[in-house]
Amino acid sequence: MHLWQLDLVGGIFLADGRECKMLTGIDDHSRFVVIATVLAVPSGRAVADAFLAAMRVYGVPAEVLTDNGKQFTGRFTKGRPAEVLFERVCRENGITGKLTRPYSPTTTGKIERWHRTLRRELLDVTGPFADLPTAQAAISGWVHAYNYERPHQALDMATPASLFRPNIGAEPNPAVIVSQPPRSSAALELDVSPPATSTPPILLPASAPAVEFDTVIAAGGMLSVLPRVQRIRMGPARGGQPAHVWADENSVHILIDGELVKTVPSNLNADDLHELRMRGAQPAGSPPASTPALTATTTLPGKAVVEVDRIVDNDGITNLAGTRLRLGADLHRRKVTLRLDGHLMHVIHDGRLVKTLPAPIPADQRTSLRGARLTTTALPAPASGPISVQRKVPTDGKII
Repeated sequence: MHLWQLDLVGGIFLADGRECKMLTGIDDHSRFVVIATVLAVPSGRAVADAFLAAMRVYGVPAEVLTDNGKQFTGRFTKGRPAEVLFERVCRENGITGKLTRPYSPTTTGKIERWHRTLRRELLDVTGPFADLPTAQAAISGWVHAYNYERPHQALDMATPASLFRPNIGAEPNPAVIVSQPPRSSAALELDVSPPATSTPPILLPASAPAVEFDTVIAAGGMLSVLPRVQRIRMGPARGGQPAHVWADENSVHILIDGELVKTVPSNLNADDLHELRMRGAQPAGSPPASTPALTATTTLPGKAVVEVDRIVDNDGITNLAGTRLRLGADLHRRKVTLRLDGHLMHVIHDGRLVKTLPAPIPADQRTSLRGARLTTTALPAPASGPISVQRKVPTDGKII
């Protein structure tokens, strides 16, 4: 309980195509995993909440060691260094916060090594999880076995739990977020009445409202929402095109010529949205309407083209209605769009057609596919340049 190493790690894939991040924490002395919380959105508030939940179970550590991510520190924020919520929680609880040197992952080597074990033994073999609660349950079960059952070589084959001594004491000071109806379109009123408990809460504004603004996609195909926080790859073919961005703390929608072309999870927090407003972004209207999802009872029009999004696993395989599709190692851990058009299935990645295969799902069963949607857009062009294929040479030396 003297030092906890904390980190954010990705690679938690869900069946709907989302990639979640997880806040992890390990006790430096005992290697006991104190935090392994899957986050739908890795915002500063979600990280602080998970940190507080762990302290309510195990107690308050003397020190924490993290990297320089924006969820952990605002010290290196360009233009306006500030104290982020995680730093304030540490200050309010008397925790000394330590930061690694930039680009020095070996400083938090214990938790990085634990991440490698988690990936090899669980994440790489389970594939996408059905949903976030399923992912959390699987990871929590694995962590319990790691803490209490398996011996650890660095501990002379003792288990982490046998050396870990929780520091259960006073309740940690929480980050209490209290909002009232706004005084104006931009201001939120804070509740400053004395709290019922003896420890003063931390009062912060509620989540910021969504914003929208116009921008131009860079020549290389990258769209900057907020340059140091989030950039979105649109593909070189989109370079130079004007785009309209709708963003909040959960999602970023990209529209071109009034058409929704891409939706990605948001990396923005309330401070980032406020900065966008200072840069000229306007209060946003309702989120752009995406194509309605199909249901099993939907009657498809003739020659309807159906699309679904899927994540390719480490072996280059994805799953479509129980059918394993081998798409190739070059697409491993990538998000692809599978377009089912007649008897063909086109594989689209990063706005380019990369493969065409026989459609494995009959047309009358495509409305029941998870995440299925109708599409009327033209099929993207294939990547330019020469095309190569691989063949295995049989014993007679002839290939087809």
